[in-house]
Amino acid sequence: MSEIKGVDVNIMGRDFTVSCTDEERPGLLNAVNYLDKKMRDIRDSGKVIGVERIAIMTALNLSYELLNSKNGDVSVGDIKRRISMMQDQIDQACEK
Repeated sequence: MSEIKGVDVNIMGRDFTVSCTDEERPGLLNAVNYLDKKMRDIRDSGKVIGVERIAIMTALNLSYELLNSKNGDVSVGDIKRRISMMQDQIDQACEK
């Protein structure tokens, strides 16, 4: 396991240091770039002013996207329920 190190990142012109391992670094940098783009998109729309409000609106939008993400015509919640049902069926079959 890698040592945890501080990684300097920049989001909307503000510098932050985030702790992560060497293995987590590429994913962290992808997340930073994605977040920075989403925040700049909201800022550039001109409808939200202030970094704090932009951050909150971005967090709300990302939360909504995550909770309502679709894979084809099936929501993530539906997939989780189906997997749970299949796991129960497998467990029952293995008990016989």
